[in-house]
Amino acid sequence: MKKWNILYTSTTTLLLTFSTVHAADAVSGLLQDYKKAGVAQFSASQGKRLWYSNNNGRSCTTCHTQSVKNTGKHKKTGKTIKPMAPSVNPKRLTDKRKIKKWLLRNCKWTLKRECTTQEKGNILMWLKQQ
Repeated sequence: MKKWNILYTSTTTLLLTFSTVHAADAVSGLLQDYKKAGVAQFSASQGKRLWYSNNNGRSCTTCHTQSVKNTGKHKKTGKTIKPMAPSVNPKRLTDKRKIKKWLLRNCKWTLKRECTTQEKGNILMWLKQQ
């Protein structure tokens, strides 16, 4: 039984490490795309500021909670939202297509407009550090 626990722990650690690397690859790929679109530099601190900003009673924290390491809840549907932080949820930020889809939807809901390329890059820079 103890051998199984050690093997399980090692396997889990390897899988978590692989997923975190994959998340970094997806985010890095998007950041490169945004740079090609003309953004020179991204700011994690500006991403954090946007994440917590109040936009007529809405912010990212409305559904995702004050900590990106916690489980959130969709305001309308009540559906559980897994943590955004890759350090807690290794599957987060691993699929470029999903990242683009959710940035589009959530920016429209939260800001009532699409995020700029700069804003998307800033948020991704901040989130990948969490």
